[in-house]
Amino acid sequence: MKRRRWWQYSLLLAAFLGAGCAQLPGGWVTLIDGERGLANFARSGDANWRAEGGAIVADRGSGMGGYLLTREPYADFELRAEFFAVASTNSGIFLRLSDPSNITPMHGYEVNIYDDRPGPEYGTGAIVGFARVPVPTQHKAGGRWNVLEIRAEGSQIRVRLNGVQTVQLRDGRFSAGPIALQFGNGFDDRPGGPIRWRRLEIRRL
Repeated sequence: MKRRRWWQYSLLLAAFLGAGCAQLPGGWVTLIDGERGLANFARSGDANWRAEGGAIVADRGSGMGGYLLTREPYADFELRAEFFAVASTNSGIFLRLSDPSNITPMHGYEVNIYDDRPGPEYGTGAIVGFARVPVPTQHKAGGRWNVLEIRAEGSQIRVRLNGVQTVQLRDGRFSAGPIALQFGNGFDDRPGGPIRWRRLEIRRL
């Protein structure tokens, strides 16, 4: 009987972890773990998000591409993301979206991933329209796996790429809202490079 109960408990735990969020020590919640996690997001746009090769991937979409939006809003939080991009990848993480139906840098903070962006001051590691990176920039993500860390607490937002701080912002325009992961095409309708999210963890502050 004990062995049967242990086996039933193991199956339930595996089903829970495979279906959605996993609670970690210290209040961290895993939203993406390899190919698991698409169910934790709502989709906007027509990007071809899918589980593939140990990650959540998109590499095609028309127009502005598309987004994965968290099903819950977040105000103060820490976030860690592992991702793979190429130089032409146009991606990023939008924070505290005030209007989830209108995902732009005018409706939330966009932490950018875009090495080849025209206007490199708002390229990889910048917060578009709010916090610039130095030009020429040393913050490049293309061609490797990277770790992006974001801390948003009150009006303070800090961004780190592979352990190096890229920008720090003090601004109170947006206070809470969903988070969105982006796949975008390039400027002038050029195809965007692929984005792969291997892990995404978040905890509320």
